[in-house]
Formats: sequence, C-alpha cells, structure tokens
Amino acid sequence: MYRINAFRLMELQVFISKRGTKVVTATNLYQALELPNQHYAMSMQKWLEDIYEFGDGIRKPIKMQDFAPRKLADSSILEDYYLSIELAKMISLRSKSKMKLRFAKWLQAQEERIEETEQLSKDQVLAVLDLVKAMGLISCQEACEKRHLRIYEERNGGDASNWWKHRAEVLGYSVDALREKMQQLGRRTSGKSQRQLLMQMDKYEMIRIGVIDLFMALGKSDKYARNMGELAKTFARELGVEIFDDRGVGMAFAPPVNHQLLHAVKETEGTELLRMLVA
Repeated sequence: MYRINAFRLMELQVFISKRGTKVVTATNLYQALELPNQHYAMSMQKWLEDIYEFGDGIRKPIKMQDFAPRKLADSSILEDYYLSIELAKMISLRSKSKMKLRFAKWLQAQEERIEETEQLSKDQVLAVLDLVKAMGLISCQEACEKRHLRIYEERNGGDASNWWKHRAEVLGYSVDALREKMQQLGRRTSGKSQRQLLMQMDKYEMIRIGVIDLFMALGKSDKYARNMGELAKTFARELGVEIFDDRGVGMAFAPPVNHQLLHAVKETEGTELLRMLVA
C-alpha cells in the first residue's frame, strides 16, 4: 500500500501512499523517540485509544483515517501501524521522550511542507525534476554551496566566521552530528568530507542540501529552501538519480541533464525554469 520514497530526519521516515497520504510507522516513531522497547505494546494501545485535538475536533483516532494496520510478512514481529503525520506529531508531544520536541517540530514542518509543495504547478514540478537531475552532479552541488556562502558573506559584511553554524541551522544538523551518527553505526569518519559521509549514509541527502543551498543563495526563506530540498530528495529517491562526480572529467560520461539549467545554477544566470521556481 505504501512505497518508501519520502524524506527523513535521520531515524524517522515518512511514507507516501498511492493516494498521496503521508504517514509514519508506529514502530519507527517509537524507536526514533527512544522509548523503552518493553513498553511498546502498552504504549501502542494507549496511543490509539487516547483523545487528541485534531484539526477537525477533539476525538479519538479513527481507523483508516488517522491510522491503519501495517501488514507484515513476519507474524512474530510486534503489531505495527501507519500513523498520520498529524497523529504522530500529537503522540510525540505527549510522550515522555527527551526527543519529543525535535520530532514534533519536524513532523509539523512536514505538514507545512505538504501544504506548500502541493501548490506547485505542473510546470514547476517538471522544473524541480530537471533541477534534481542536475543536482546529481557533484560540481553542481559545490557551485550551489559556494553561491550560498558568497551571499552569506555579502549579508554579513564579508564575515563568514559563523558560516558553518548558519548552514547547520538551515540543514537541520551539523557535520559533527553526522560524524557522530556514522560512528554509532560503526563506520569510519576520519578524513572524510560531509559529501563522502553522506555518500555512505544517504546519498540523496546530498541533493537535498544542494537544492537548499541554491534557494538560500537565490534569496528564498529558510522554510521555502528546506521544503524544496525535501521535495527534491523525494523525487531523487523515486527516480533513482545517480550521484556523479564530474569534477575534472567533463560531461562525456555524465548522466543526461538540462544543460541550460545546469549553466544557470552554476553561473547565477537566470533561465525560465529557474525563474519559475523562485517566482
């Protein structure tokens, strides 16, 4: 029923149904909130029987509207459910997890992201698809990062001392946090750049970052840039976009991309496709 092609906050993943419904799984949410494993069954029962203030009124969660059973091939696994983004956010806030505010805010952002990106026109969606393919090139990602840095310096009188802190706030995590996560997974991080770390952990995050850098450089808000970045990452995963290091090797073996858009992204010169996305 649901395909895995959505966006992540490290441990928490959003799924998209064929009808476009955005959900998370109960087991994934429970693990992300770092709640005691032995209390899962009891917590699950309480979650689905509790009363919440939904957008359409104060009530209990409704089956097949706010949640749905998740069919698993292995019957020995604990019962799992798909939870609506709205229900997952309220569950997070009521939990005793130390991570509840982080995940509740992120889930709320997903609700806002869904509303905003659903307003894109067909032509804008097609433009995003072209942008996603171009952003699969490392040179394009680098160019967008440099553009973002240049704009940041201009806005701060040439001072870039807080650049990495600023960028971490926009992206939602720092390079140090990424290294720590990799080390927890038992992977070596010494001497590796952020891109090298992401190539091992989540290569499509590189496309999300590149798109965020681009829209920040084009003067869009943090929220808009992040929303477009999440959308681009979703498309990249769905399309299976190849990450290609074209630096120093030219375009002879690179995947096909819109070269006019690629030039506009790298050289800051506008094209109709780029103008369409920042209008």
